[in-house]
Amino acid sequence: NAALISEPPYLLMTTPLSLNSGRYDAAIVDLDGTLVDTLGDFVAALRLMLADVMPPEYAGVTLAAADVGAKVGKGSEHLVQSVLNHVFAQAGRAQAAIDSVAYYERAQASYQRHYAALNGQHAALYPGVPEGLQKLQKSGLRMVCLTNKPLAFARSLLQLKGLDGFFVEVFGGDSFARKKPDPLPLMKACECLGTLPARTLMIGDSSNDAQAARAAGCPVLLVTYGYNHGAPVREVDADGFMDSLAELLE
Repeated sequence: NAALISEPPYLLMTTPLSLNSGRYDAAIVDLDGTLVDTLGDFVAALRLMLADVMPPEYAGVTLAAADVGAKVGKGSEHLVQSVLNHVFAQAGRAQAAIDSVAYYERAQASYQRHYAALNGQHAALYPGVPEGLQKLQKSGLRMVCLTNKPLAFARSLLQLKGLDGFFVEVFGGDSFARKKPDPLPLMKACECLGTLPARTLMIGDSSNDAQAARAAGCPVLLVTYGYNHGAPVREVDADGFMDSLAELLE
């Protein structure tokens, strides 16, 4: 399907998004679920984390990829805490939240160590990503990559996948005092780009991206193939949707 986008009041239009329309000066692009499918990295690191910190009686508790995908997008702190809650609840612990807090610090340290070691090994670019970024670049739009992933992991992943050259700057979940869906990271990204939010296109895959963009005053375009916390992305309040970044028109 073609990208859907329109001017305020953001009524959806079935016309491809033209990057040379004069509407945009820059773009802010999400990472996980938008540029790179990193679910395999998350699952591998979290399973190793659980093997490190959980007592033997939890050996039979499983962690499915679908369960992880529904928890991705709000930063590593939220991801680790949510997985611990899930594992304790799956094991039938009546006080799952209390148990997960007790294990959190060791679990977070273990997760960070394992993720750093395998970052990008189980990840792949989504189809159309290089083509889409090339179109954005050729259209003269300066780009920032903005993710809730820790900055060090984001920089390493972009370099490993050959995407680092597209962006003038990269910001992670630990770059500012607050993460998406708070608008602060987008406002800071616009400051870095030297652009007005209304002329800075946010491209992401989830309600986190859309809510942050709405609050910051940025137009927002969502891809349909990402994570979105396990919920249907087309139900999100966004200005448009596209099935591939390659659908962008120069």
